[in-house]
Amino acid sequence: MQQDKFVKRILYRILQLAPDSIYVRLKYRKAFGQWPDLKNPRTFNEKLTWLKLKDHNPLYTRMVDKYEAKRYVADIIGDEYIVPTYGIWDRAEDIDFDSLPDKFVLKATHDSGRVIICRDKSALDKKNAIREMRKSLRRNFYAVTREWPYKNVKPRIIAEKLLEVTDGGEIADYKVHDFNGVPKVILVCRDRFRETGLTEDFFDTEWKHLSVRRPGHPNAPVLEDKPAKLSKMLELSEKLSKGYPFMRTDFYCVDGKVYFGEITLYPASASVPFIPQTFDELFGAELNITNFLTKDNL
Repeated sequence: MQQDKFVKRILYRILQLAPDSIYVRLKYRKAFGQWPDLKNPRTFNEKLTWLKLKDHNPLYTRMVDKYEAKRYVADIIGDEYIVPTYGIWDRAEDIDFDSLPDKFVLKATHDSGRVIICRDKSALDKKNAIREMRKSLRRNFYAVTREWPYKNVKPRIIAEKLLEVTDGGEIADYKVHDFNGVPKVILVCRDRFRETGLTEDFFDTEWKHLSVRRPGHPNAPVLEDKPAKLSKMLELSEKLSKGYPFMRTDFYCVDGKVYFGEITLYPASASVPFIPQTFDELFGAELNITNFLTKDNL
């Protein structure tokens, strides 16, 4: 067992030396059991992989920075949709807990997945929170995913308002998928931080449930009702994604008010299949990257 872990660590370190063009191909092959066709990308994940390697718009770095994205988005759709920020620090040890309200969220500006949710500051294990945020600051998200926009994001810790609904339930995360500036698909995520585990459901813009899921994330036992603010979320998403080949814009709806969550350019890092796999082709058909497929970019 120890020998296997040692070998895996060595292989991982060797892989970190590989250029992006090789690393993302290997990552794709591991996920899908075949090499991506990057000369004639057809599926959704093939096209995202191609964009990851070739579409290097410098604005993308600002979009994925969890602090800078707020300013970027506010300039387009307005401050009223931005989750309030309580503080930002370069080091986990510098987090000013005394200045924070009783409830808040901590996360790193350059990382994904590790979040501290504080519902009662008096009960918060501050040492553990600092320890977890140190881990986030040390993590090189770009090195793991080769999503190049993260390469130049400055690692910082941000504290922001904890969004809660009045009935005490967990808020849904509405992830709007925009293909060439047009909203087409909404992924609804629920129960991310509950013992029952994350559920995922895909809908079209008319709120028709799509018979598709991703491995490890079942559909919810009860389907999400069409949100009252769906049209507003679609409107805001369209404004944000205008002029870009693909963009996923995440929103929350809390007691009738819409909040922007984050921008994602390569969902699941283009390395998680759909069940059934036919949806990879269906979503791929919606994404037109013909204008990018020049001889210089192949």
